[in-house]
Amino acid sequence: MRAVRVVSPTGPSDVIVEEVPDPTPGPGELLVEVHRVGVSFPDLLLSRGEYQLKPEPPFTLGVDYAGVVVSGPGFEPGQRVAGVGSYGGASELVAAHPEGVFALPDNASYDDGAALPMNYLTALFALEERGQVREGETVLVHGAAGGVGTATLQVAKGLGARTVAVVSTEEKAAFAKEAGADETVLVDGFREALKEPVDVVVDVVGGDVFTDSLRSLAPQGRLLVVGFAAGQGIPEVKVNRLLLNNVDVRGVGWGAYAMVRPGYMQAQWQRLVPMIEAGVVRPPIGKVYALEDFGQALVDMDNRATLGKSVVRVRD
Repeated sequence: MRAVRVVSPTGPSDVIVEEVPDPTPGPGELLVEVHRVGVSFPDLLLSRGEYQLKPEPPFTLGVDYAGVVVSGPGFEPGQRVAGVGSYGGASELVAAHPEGVFALPDNASYDDGAALPMNYLTALFALEERGQVREGETVLVHGAAGGVGTATLQVAKGLGARTVAVVSTEEKAAFAKEAGADETVLVDGFREALKEPVDVVVDVVGGDVFTDSLRSLAPQGRLLVVGFAAGQGIPEVKVNRLLLNNVDVRGVGWGAYAMVRPGYMQAQWQRLVPMIEAGVVRPPIGKVYALEDFGQALVDMDNRATLGKSVVRVRD
């Protein structure tokens, strides 16, 4: 079968597609025929050897995928599913543990399925588990036109919150608005552009926006640290600001939490299904790439030239 491989961790330009043996499912595992693969930030880090998980090359990329069950427990052959794992999904067949495989609702396409698991389960974990978002609160989302950003906007709406999207261009503002943002502001001077303090900030960007994000919080507000896509280094917190304003900074490490708690991801998915069926959650799909162009998709992500979730087509 064909698979997207990291032979040496020297970056996305060196990612290749090559023939590898078909996987053999282990005890209790599923075999899934993959139709689509999501392009995820961990894939970019894995291609460089910069992710916290460091598999020995050569290895197969691919965190999110969608396809059809071939065989295995808990699902019927031919059932449409979405899946998530640490890596290995960017191939024509995947052997997967049922814990990370989810039945796709009828109104979700394979493109949707490849865009849903990591981003939307991360967003739900950030907002509900870590942010304790309540109905009627206001959630500000940095990097709101990207995959995690748009997921966070939609899940926040599903939880009854009002959303403010922070973006870098007017094009991205229009995209975030289409994805469900109630309000959009440009990142330059975003704090001054806000009409009032916000209850929660979801920060996937880091860097220079961090301090102004803290200053944007209402009393008892929560700043959720999801990532550092800006690549400007890891910000530091002056804890006296937390004390004086009664605000929190909370880390969001979905994978480290969810993947060691049996049943947790499945319970999260069941929380998402009504939002998917109602159309509140509908991943904005950006560019769709051929399997051979997976490396280029990562380059485009690295250059922040993507909107929404990029998807790779494995088969029609």
